[in-house]
Parts: sequence; C-alpha cells; structure tokens
Amino acid sequence: MNHRVDDRPAVGVLAAWGRLPIVVAESMRDAGYRVVCLGVRHHAVKADYDGIADAFHWIGPSQLGTAIRLYRRYGVERATMAGKFHKVTLYQPGALIRYLPDWTGAKAFYSHFVGHSADRKDDTLLGRIVEVFATGGVTMEPATDFAPGLLVEEGLVAGRPLSAALQADVAFGWDLAREMGRLDVGQSVCVKGRAAIAIEAIEGTDLCIRRAGELCRGGGFTVVKVAKPNQDMRFDVPTVGVQTLQSMKEAGARVLAIEAGLTILLDPAEFRAYADRHRLTVVAQRRGAAAAAA
Repeated sequence: MNHRVDDRPAVGVLAAWGRLPIVVAESMRDAGYRVVCLGVRHHAVKADYDGIADAFHWIGPSQLGTAIRLYRRYGVERATMAGKFHKVTLYQPGALIRYLPDWTGAKAFYSHFVGHSADRKDDTLLGRIVEVFATGGVTMEPATDFAPGLLVEEGLVAGRPLSAALQADVAFGWDLAREMGRLDVGQSVCVKGRAAIAIEAIEGTDLCIRRAGELCRGGGFTVVKVAKPNQDMRFDVPTVGVQTLQSMKEAGARVLAIEAGLTILLDPAEFRAYADRHRLTVVAQRRGAAAAAA
C-alpha cells in the first residue's frame, strides 16, 4: 500500500478564546499549511477546529515546555498566538491549581508573580512567552502574517457619518485610550459628552462596554478602541467583531471608533450587516485624524 507523504509546511496556532484563532487557522489551512493547534484549556473550544486543524492538543496557559515539545514533534517552527486570554481568572479561587505551570513555564513566570516588584502587565507576560518559544525553536509571528486582510481600512465602516459632537467624543476618547494603552492598562474607553464613562482594565472590552451601559442608563455613548502607541503585532492586537457590536447594542452604545491599519475586523460582511440593522456607527481612523477632525 502506498502512503501519501504530507509535505505541507507545518505552522502552529496557540488558540485562546474567541473567533480570531479560528479565522487564522482557516487562513492557514486555505494557504496550504498543515495546521497544528494548541488550545488553551478553559478558553478554546476543540469542536471549532474540526476540519481546520490537522492536529489539536490541549495545553494549560503556563505549560510552555509542553507547547514547545508538541510543536517540535510536528515540525512547527513558525506559529502565532491568537484569541483572548481571560486574565481575570488568574485572580479567582483555585487559579494556582487550574493554571499549574510546567517547569519551563515556572522558570519563565516565577519572577513575574513572586515579590513586591513582580511585573504582570500584559505586554511583559506576552513578551516573555514569545521569548521562551523562540528559545525553544518556535518563532511567534503576527496573526496578520498568516491571515492577510484582517486589518481594517480607514473610513466609515458602517452607519452614518459622525456629527461634530460625536467626532469630538471620538477625539477625546482617542487620547484617553492611547494613554491607557501606553500604560498597558487597556485599549478601550467609553465616553459621552467628553467625559469618561468606563475605562477597560483586566475585564476586557465587552465587560467594559456593559459597565458603561450600567453607569450611563441614557445610552448614546461612544466606544473608542485603539492600538498601543508601540503596538507589538505579535500579540494583543485590538480586535472587534459582531460580539463587540452585540455588547454595544445591549448596553446602549451608539458609536464605535477603531484604529485603521492596526485593528483586526472579524467577519466584516456580517459585522457591517449587524451594525446597519441596529443603527450603529463604526468608523476607522488613523492616528492624528481623530483630533484633526474634531
């Protein structure tokens, strides 16, 4: 019997929560790669990768040594991290047991979780993960390298052009969101009448929007989500999709402003249809354009 040799190059996706890692894995498959998916426990859904990934394995969030060994078993030398990691779970009861690291993970993260000077900022922890994978022979690359066309283009994405008052809110929120990004706090803010209603921290964008809805019962507020001033495109790239719009609709938000060229837009046709159906406005602007238009 002849056995076909699969000579497709293998690439990896380290999949956390959400639609993004699925879209990236699909793009890898369609580009002719052999897709090796490592799903983060309590975040990814294995069934989502049926028919997409050639191999799927579960790993814990801090099992870096296990992840490297699995990738190298399949010949993976290039990979990407995609999806949201629910960092808030690190502060819940039982987190130590749930996220027990392997030896490689323990060495990598020990100094970040022990002592008064421990640095647990997103960029620090994610950057450390990239370094450890590189040491193990796996280069982490931007998800957009494997899925071209994900980044939103400048312009009116959906809805009606902004009024002067709404553009002023965007400009106000833009400066605030950029500063929060510079501090590595979060990337999204909710504003109305040039007042900050809610600022994203560890909870993530959707919960930030919902909190703004609880605080601003009258609705009509604006959500601004931008990249960090020195955004590393290998991780934590701002991402919006239909779920973002659903959170806005339920909370009473009116406008979503995102950064063109540095924000991932998932399922654009479905996204625009949902925004139009619920009369939500979405604009993608460049740095400096928001202030200039205000």
